[in-house]
Order: sequence, then structure tokens, then C-alpha cells
Amino acid sequence: MPDEGATPDLAGDGGDSRQPKLDKVDKIVAVVSGKGGVGKSTVATNLAVALSRSGCRVGLADVDIYGPSLAVMLGINGLPQADEDTRLIKPLEAHGLEVMSMGFFLDDEAPVVWRGPMVMSATKQFLRGVAWGELDYLIVDLPPGTGDIPLTLAQEVPVDGAVVVTTPQDVALADVTRSAAMLRRLNMPILGVVDNMAGYVCPSCGTRDDVFGDYRGADLAAGLGTPLLVEIPIVQRVREGGDAGTPIVAAAPDDPASKPYLELAAKVQEAFADGRGGVLGPEPTDVSCDEAAGIVRIAWSDGSNTQYTFSGLRGWCPCAECQGHSGQFGFVRVDDPKLDSVEGVGRYALRLTWADGHSIGMYSYSWLREIADFEECKTGNGGA
Repeated sequence: MPDEGATPDLAGDGGDSRQPKLDKVDKIVAVVSGKGGVGKSTVATNLAVALSRSGCRVGLADVDIYGPSLAVMLGINGLPQADEDTRLIKPLEAHGLEVMSMGFFLDDEAPVVWRGPMVMSATKQFLRGVAWGELDYLIVDLPPGTGDIPLTLAQEVPVDGAVVVTTPQDVALADVTRSAAMLRRLNMPILGVVDNMAGYVCPSCGTRDDVFGDYRGADLAAGLGTPLLVEIPIVQRVREGGDAGTPIVAAAPDDPASKPYLELAAKVQEAFADGRGGVLGPEPTDVSCDEAAGIVRIAWSDGSNTQYTFSGLRGWCPCAECQGHSGQFGFVRVDDPKLDSVEGVGRYALRLTWADGHSIGMYSYSWLREIADFEECKTGNGGA
């Protein structure tokens, strides 16, 4: 319970309740895919090496907890140790990268038989529990799909952009559309699409075979409303480099097979330089609470301002405890609610903690914008 007349705590400085960034990390880039087997980890690894070769300081977090592969693909052996001063885990190093992976803690045959909460905890540990150095980019290799780990990433840190990896086959294209929808719902900017395994060109005769289909990445990217970053053909040397622990960009940066990854790194940098790395929708830049009046005011990045009565915010809490599971939302009246604290959740929501202990409602930015027009949230309507 807050003290009488106390001002609710706001995460961040100066009333800015956005999720704090990782200490010393400038940009966080997620590499995602709708399904497995599309070469996502190969893309993430070579992208990271390519960024490093361009002069950037780069970290690589393998949060594919169930199927970690970066220890093999980067040829890393060793067990990470805790930093004596901070007690954070020190990442291992390879090919100019700082790297953390679940694979460092497993032997070759050990499965990860964990339920969701343990996986979510490990994901948080690999983000905020690692002693990352000064980094220009932290590349996060996510597992395929739209489950616990991508959601935990979106809730734990503000992701600056996502690279979506797919192959030109119908089953992959259907899944990547769902992944793109997830990214948009989480207000995670999509930097563009990588069309991987886009045909095989015979080294002897030059004939191209569209092994996975002839659907073009440009058409997919246009359908998703995002740029096509690169098309990457099937090249045996890329697979051999990953199996040997030396990514193709590290082993042979002048090889034609390295060119798409170097181009991808350049386009990721360009996306941030020209502003395409910004969030997709407006986000709060300032949250202020007037405890005496029972009002929350939010200033948004698009220049708009909204305000809400405490009773309106509490009554339109979107959690399942308040709204049930029917999908039909209704106003829940709570007598004289008091707001305890506000904190950011990734780049897509605010978590409000009330004096009665209720704290499980995460108010997405889109929901906050919508309920600002509801009568219960307006001041002067008896809600304050």
C-alpha cells in the first residue's frame, strides 16, 4: 500500500515509463522465423560476423533454449563463468563476437526438458543476466514460432528491430505471416525479410533450380509491407562453414557466398541510419500521475496526449482475471482504486500495479489509445 498522498512510482527517468534498455547495448536486433529449418541461425551467425567485420561491436545471444546451435556453428568450447564483481555471466568470445548460448551448458546428448516458466527465466538470464560489454548491436537468435521465448524477449527488453527469415515454400510463407503479425502486435519494428535457400545454382553449368519453390521473396516482402533485405541461395560452403564452427563470412569474406550476408549487414545498418528502425506505432514518452485528482496523463511519441481516471483504467483492465476468457470486454467497477506503480513492458505495453495488489493486467499501447475515448476514463464524468 502506498503512503497516503504518495506519487505512484514510474519506471525510467522523468516519468518516462518505457522499458529500460540493456546496459551498454545500443541496438537489439531479433532474428525470427515462423518455422524451423529455414536457416535462421545461419543467417543470425553470419549477420553478426558481417556486422563485426564492418567495425561494429557485436554480441550474439542464442535464446533458442530447446535447440541451441551457435556453440557448434561458432566452434566454441567452454563453460561461461560469473563476473566476480557483478555476478553476471561473462559471455564467451569467437570471431570477434561476444556470445551466450544454452549450448555452452549442455553436453552433446543432453535435452532441455523444461516447462515454459523455466525457459522464460533462462531467456531473461541470457539478456539481463549477462555481462555484455559495450555493444553497437546485440543479435538475438530466437526459436521459430510465436511462443514463450519471443514473447519474453518482447516483454523483457525494447527490441529495436527484427529480421524475418523464410524460405520460398508455401508452408514457410504461411508461418512467416503469423510471425510478422506477432511482431506488429508487440510493436517490434520489422526491418525486412531474408529469403533464404532461394534456389540452387549449379556450379558447373550455371542452371538455377528452385528447390523450395519459385515464390519470390520480393512478393512476400511486399505482401507483408516490409523491404526484401536479401535473397540467399543454397551454397554448400555455407553449410560446411557452420558445421566446422567457422561461418562463411569469417572463413572467406571475399567468397561470393559471403556477399548476401555482408549486404544484409549493410542494410540493417542503413535501416537504423535512415529511421526505419523506429517503432511501428506511437509509444509513451512521458507518464504522469496526479494522485490527488486520480488521473493518469500520457504523452505519446506522435505528439498526442491522453488522460484517464484511475477508476476508468482499473475498470478496463484487460487481464483474464477481470475480463474472463470469452473475448468480450466489459467494465469492472472497483471502489476508489489507487495506483501504486507503472512500468514499461517491452515496447508495446504498460503494467499497472494497484494498491489492492492487482498487477497482472498489461495495457497494450493500442488498448490505452482505445480506452482513452471511453466515458469511464474521461475526467469530469464521475470517474475521478
